[in-house]
Amino acid sequence: MVLPEQNWIVYYDETLLAVNKSAGLPALPDGYNPDAPHVKSLLEPYYGHLWIVHRLDRQTSGLMLLARSPQAHRALNDQFQSHQVNKTYHALIVGDPLWDGTVIDLPLRPDGDRRHRTVVDQSRGKPALTDLRLLERFGCFSLVEAAPRTGRTHQVRAHLSAAGFPIVCDSLYGGGQRLVTFPEAAGSGGSAAAGAGLLERMGLHAWSLEFQHPVTRSHMRLEAPYPSDFERTLAVLRQTPPVMLELIAGPR
Repeated sequence: MVLPEQNWIVYYDETLLAVNKSAGLPALPDGYNPDAPHVKSLLEPYYGHLWIVHRLDRQTSGLMLLARSPQAHRALNDQFQSHQVNKTYHALIVGDPLWDGTVIDLPLRPDGDRRHRTVVDQSRGKPALTDLRLLERFGCFSLVEAAPRTGRTHQVRAHLSAAGFPIVCDSLYGGGQRLVTFPEAAGSGGSAAAGAGLLERMGLHAWSLEFQHPVTRSHMRLEAPYPSDFERTLAVLRQTPPVMLELIAGPR
């Protein structure tokens, strides 16, 4: 059972609720397992009826908005549809980019192959822009900030993969392997199993949202701290001397 980490409520008032969603926790009921926990089922006993404003992929952690009234839902929905909401993601990627910042401008088409992925399609794809900024380098891995200017399905995942820098442990757009440490690289004679507790899911986190409050119209910027597995992985990557990390195949 996937449950939220402690202190997952980022903000709430009479019309708005923002949470730091855990990876693995769906926003809505699972069609295959409708009784499994999801964001609405965990929150509604405490906050009353809620409306989902936008969704995050099941394996993406981070900031998610919910409305507490139909009027707030409409107002927030309008902002998302008219691209008035600034979304920022942090992604741990495979590779070491040559750039400190860049823009990916590649048209995307959803459900473009047998795996139902969003694909780059120069003739039939819709315009898609993603701003990228390098945050930290770790040799074979890097931490980047991704700010999509458009709202295509799986945009950040598809764009990073197309650019040659798939998100760590992304089973759909990358290799989907587990991230583990190899202590024997430091002379301890351990095994790959010592990597337990590092990322075993997609390394994508919805970091922040900027929008107008649906009632007061005041500017709001909310941020969601990294979950424990993401933070722990970054701490290992920052160690000096560096610890060898590798992606290995295996069940997640």
